[in-house]
Amino acid sequence: MISLQHLYKAFGPKQVLNDMSLDVERGESVVIVGGSGTGKSVTLKHIIGLLRPDKGKVIIDGTDICTLNPVELNAFRRRFGMAFQEGALFDSMSVFENIAFPLRRHTKMTEEQIRARVEECLAQVHLELSAGDKRPSELSGGMRRRVGFARAISLKPEILLFDEPTTGLDPVISDVVAELICEMDRTLNTTTVTITHDMKVAFKIADRVAMLFQGQIIEQGTPEVFQQSSNEIVQQFIEGRAEGPLTEIETVDRRKRLRE
Repeated sequence: MISLQHLYKAFGPKQVLNDMSLDVERGESVVIVGGSGTGKSVTLKHIIGLLRPDKGKVIIDGTDICTLNPVELNAFRRRFGMAFQEGALFDSMSVFENIAFPLRRHTKMTEEQIRARVEECLAQVHLELSAGDKRPSELSGGMRRRVGFARAISLKPEILLFDEPTTGLDPVISDVVAELICEMDRTLNTTTVTITHDMKVAFKIADRVAMLFQGQIIEQGTPEVFQQSSNEIVQQFIEGRAEGPLTEIETVDRRKRLRE
C-alpha cells in the first residue's frame, strides 16, 4: 500500500533522510520509532505529500505521488486520515464542527448526513454525543486526541497516519489511546502508520516496528522480533526509555563512555 523508495531529504546542510526505504502492506499497522530529530515527522509528511523528496519515490497504492500536480495531489489526499500531535483542533469551533470540517470541505453531504456521520465518528472513538457541543478547551488531553481521531476518520480513509498520538499524556491515558488505535485498526480495516518515541505504545499497536536512525531504517520486525534485535543502537533506544528518547548525536558508544 505504501512504498518509500530510497528517499533523500535535506534542509540546508542538515541531511534528514538518507537513502531511506520502507514498505507498508495493505491493512498493516507499522510504527516508526526513533529519537527526536531523526526524521519521523518528515517521513510522515512525505507519505501524505506535504513534503517532496530531493530524490526517491513515494508510491501509494501504485501511484507515485511525487508526479502528481497540486490538484491531483489534493484529491489523492482524501484517501488519508491524519491525527495530528496533541489533536490540533480548531479552538474556535465546537467538537462537532471540528469533525464536520472535512465533510463540509470535501463532500456534498447534506447537513443531516453530516450530523449522522459526525455522530458515528464520535461513537467510534467512544465519546458521548454531548461532547459535540463542547469546545476543545473544555476537554481533557485524552479527549482531544479522540476528537482528533474522529476527525481523521470522518472521510472513511484507506490510510491512517498518527503523529505522536500519546505525547504529553499520562501512562494510563496513553494506554487507553493505544487501545483505541488498536480497535480502530481492526474495525476500520485501514493501513496505519504511526510515529512515536513511546516504546510501550509502539509494541502495543504495531504489527511491525521500524527504527529510523541517521536517515535510514536500521531495524524492523514484529514487536517480539524487534525487542530481541542484536542491533546495539536498537537496544540502547529501548533501554533508554526512562531517560527519554535518544537524539541523533547520541551514539552506541555512549555506554562505553559511561563505563569509563
